[in-house]
Amino acid sequence: MYTKQEIFNHISEILIKDFDCKPDIVKPGAKLVEDLDLDSIDAVDLVVRLQKIINVRVKPEDFKQISTLQDVVDAIEKIVNSAD
Repeated sequence: MYTKQEIFNHISEILIKDFDCKPDIVKPGAKLVEDLDLDSIDAVDLVVRLQKIINVRVKPEDFKQISTLQDVVDAIEKIVNSAD
């Protein structure tokens, strides 16, 4: 089980290290497309990386309404807690 802060930290680390996002823009309210410059392929890659960390399969429909980094954190937290 992960807290929202732990999930945010994991995602932030991935975005900064693997997607070359600047640390000052990696904030909960950051929009994935507009602020973080992620496209649909990047979003899929991010989900694949997160699945490896949380050891839970993520369904595409869980991410249909996601637009901000906080949305990702909330979705992952919900998936992780429902898997227990």
